[in-house]
Amino acid sequence: MPEPINNPKARHDYTILETYEAGIVLHGTEVKSLRAGKGQIGDAFARVEKGEVWLHNMQIDEYAHGNINNHRPVAPRKLLLNRTEIRKLEALGRVKGNTLIPLSLYWKNGKVKIQLAVGEGKGAHDRREDMKKRDSDREIKQAMSRSLKHR
Repeated sequence: MPEPINNPKARHDYTILETYEAGIVLHGTEVKSLRAGKGQIGDAFARVEKGEVWLHNMQIDEYAHGNINNHRPVAPRKLLLNRTEIRKLEALGRVKGNTLIPLSLYWKNGKVKIQLAVGEGKGAHDRREDMKKRDSDREIKQAMSRSLKHR
């Protein structure tokens, strides 16, 4: 089973409000390239267009053993969700400051799935607060482990 492809910037730049699991429409060589771990979702985002959800700026490198029918590395790709989820995403996506972002791309029962999130953009102040909290949590954890060692 191939390793999942994660979006490290997503949780750093956005506050995650809701997550959804979606299928993704792929063509032959795209699947083979993803099995080899040749995909990136760091700059990707999703949009609801005419009742369908599309993933933009996701890069899937060309398949090394492909021929003239190889896929385009960066192309809009359709996401598969049910109608109620699409309506909900459309409503949440219209709110100012909200964005649809992929968190990870993984395999489930032989199919490629994408974890899509509704994220609210963080300001610089929010990111600093997160860093302070992470640092204090780390210091507390280190202090506790030191006190346990000295018993």
